[in-house]
Amino acid sequence: MTVIVKFLFKGFNEEREETHMVVMALILIKLGTGEYLSFAKSAKEEMSKIKGVKKVYGVFGRFDLVAHVEALSLEELSLVVNDKIRGIAGVVSTESLIIGY
Repeated sequence: MTVIVKFLFKGFNEEREETHMVVMALILIKLGTGEYLSFAKSAKEEMSKIKGVKKVYGVFGRFDLVAHVEALSLEELSLVVNDKIRGIAGVVSTESLIIGY
């Protein structure tokens, strides 16, 4: 990912491109019980609106949803998972799979 950074302060005016590694992860999400299908759909829609969440899939198995998340650092990824995804009503637990290669 290429990010254009502008430095503007007294006596210094520069614009340059910097390359940053992007941290990518798959977040496995378990939802609580409820009117399951509509509940899962609303959680999926809410999750899709979070900055950094690229795609959310409904899946069959031990987990209910899988989210593809991208962030500029592990700290930013942690904030997305802990504050945003886990903050959605009905999310019981998450498991993060950070993509290494």
